[in-house]
Amino acid sequence: MLKPNQIVRAPEYGRLVTFVPNKRLPIHRWFYFKEGFSRDFVVKMFELFGAKPGVRLLDPFCGSGTSLVVAKEFGLEACGVDASPLAVFVSQVKTADYDVEVLEQAAERIFSKKFRVCDLGEVSKLTKAAFSKHALEDIAFFREEVRCIDDAKVRNFFTLALMNSSNRVSYGIKDGSYIRIIKKPHPPLRKVFKRMVKRMIRDVKSTNYQPSNIEVYLGDARRLNFLPDEAYDIVVTSPPYLNKIEYTKVYHIEYELFFPEVKVDALRSYIGINTKVDQDPFPDLNLPVAAKAYLRDLEQALQEIKRVCKEDARLAVVVAEGAFPDQIVPCDLLIAELAAKLGFTVDKILVAAERVVTRDRIVKIGKARESIILLQK
Repeated sequence: MLKPNQIVRAPEYGRLVTFVPNKRLPIHRWFYFKEGFSRDFVVKMFELFGAKPGVRLLDPFCGSGTSLVVAKEFGLEACGVDASPLAVFVSQVKTADYDVEVLEQAAERIFSKKFRVCDLGEVSKLTKAAFSKHALEDIAFFREEVRCIDDAKVRNFFTLALMNSSNRVSYGIKDGSYIRIIKKPHPPLRKVFKRMVKRMIRDVKSTNYQPSNIEVYLGDARRLNFLPDEAYDIVVTSPPYLNKIEYTKVYHIEYELFFPEVKVDALRSYIGINTKVDQDPFPDLNLPVAAKAYLRDLEQALQEIKRVCKEDARLAVVVAEGAFPDQIVPCDLLIAELAAKLGFTVDKILVAAERVVTRDRIVKIGKARESIILLQK
């Protein structure tokens, strides 16, 4: 059981455990990942843990790669893992090393090409509704030009730039677990794409990262068998929150336009999509089925994380309580308890934010915390 003084109010972290501060930062702003945390949060954790060159970081739920980019900034070795092909792609692009001259030459070639109508292939009703006819035609044209780039690293750089640009001219707005269509005027995609490429190249020029090795894998945090035992000194991560968002639905348009070959099952708020619970970590609590599945999966992930961490490794895990119509599931306390059962020492839980949860918009269920669990192996 946690002692009362181990649960600490820390509102100064409230904004830092969101992606918002990254929106204006070079490299980090290359892809807006609402579910992520900020560079400044990772920096604070590095300072708390005494991170320095030679230290190895693991982020088993790396999302858009914020922790990995900061590791590169600090000169740390780092490994990121994520179950989302889109997240792995974005993380790889953001942590790659680039030759600015090669990028500028590629940009000059792409934007010197005269527009021609290209086959976009079959697209869903949602994707058609999310763009004007001219925007879709431009996306198809530039997508073909980018696919002709031989250098995979350069090709991926421009693919991400085009993906970002497409989002800027889209009528589709990500709203929780849905995409809402709101039609409003947008500038031509060519203009947005050109500006985006210039900004991303400028970001590459402006950064001065330390030499480091960054690896990013498509994988399952519950099964890190491709990683060696006792290899990592620090873990800074945030598993998917316990909610009803299906992340691949939210990013349906990106997958359809830029990764049509990827067939992805919906990743719900629990790590897997199997809600059949053969082992309930908390049988006495009468938790919702989704919460049981979520906590079962987190227990398996923590077991693997413990295996690959060195003795005395330090961990920061950002989580949020889960809201259901009849209860709020205290995920921070339960995950901390699971970690303790597995042999981790729970230093403290920093409560970064609280939000009022209602049912049917009027019935108050309670307050849900967003917290940082600090652990040590």
